[in-house]
Amino acid sequence: MSPELKSSSLKIRANSLKLVRTFFEERNVLEVDTPILSKYGPIDAHIDLLEVALSKDSKGFLHSSPEYGMKKLLALGLGDIYQLGHVFRKDETGPLHSVEFTMIEWYKINTSFEEFLQDNLALVRLFVGEIESEVLSYSKAFKLAVGAPLDSPKKKLMEQGKALGFDFHDEEDIINLLWGCVVEPTLGKEKITVITHFPKDQAALAQIKNGFAERFEFYVNGIELGNGYHELTDPIEQKLRLEKANEERALLGKPSFQIDPDLISALEMGLPDCYGIALGFDRLLMLKENRSSIHL
Repeated sequence: MSPELKSSSLKIRANSLKLVRTFFEERNVLEVDTPILSKYGPIDAHIDLLEVALSKDSKGFLHSSPEYGMKKLLALGLGDIYQLGHVFRKDETGPLHSVEFTMIEWYKINTSFEEFLQDNLALVRLFVGEIESEVLSYSKAFKLAVGAPLDSPKKKLMEQGKALGFDFHDEEDIINLLWGCVVEPTLGKEKITVITHFPKDQAALAQIKNGFAERFEFYVNGIELGNGYHELTDPIEQKLRLEKANEERALLGKPSFQIDPDLISALEMGLPDCYGIALGFDRLLMLKENRSSIHL
């Protein structure tokens, strides 16, 4: 990128940061600034963390999301909050990935999915313009793109993947493989696509209702922009899911992490019913500038 274009992009970035803060200020959402460095690492089977030496005998982690810190504040009764800042994920490289990137994460209490959806559509449209939106269930989006129902036998899904030009070899992970390689590229074409009703085994930190995870994702031009939840508030279930994530990490040959006791204590104190979402600011900015990479 030429110096002139880079200078222009930096000015657009600065203005966009201001627009995001104005968006939340107009909605009385409080900006918070949680610690980037923590003794306890956020636990996710597929996200690896950057370690930092805190002293000769102890280590900490740069956060991959401000979620834990923000939930501790929610438990204190701060109400609607957001954080706009840098997060870190080890070994993430490519046009849409970086070890360090900027995230918009926010939580709204006493709201509904529909209200939170409209809030986030307005936020995304600050970057992509006044384009239409659609809401699709995970299973419907899967069937439309793959040509077979989500509950098809895995052997049939493997065959369908091959017919679509993908020679997958991991039958157990076939749904995730088809989702990433076949379904995602079709989402958000000239509109904002919101995926809902995730399978309950993909709930992560979302509540489960009527057999589905109350999780939702935003896509534009085949690019995932944000991942949101009707947030899990049960401390016992939260701990079980973190333990399961550690077990999955072990199966993948990755180190496990100690569960943050302050997070569990915050949930025991009482996390208000809320929705939350993390949006990739750099990806939104990339779309705004019609670039093919988040990197300048």
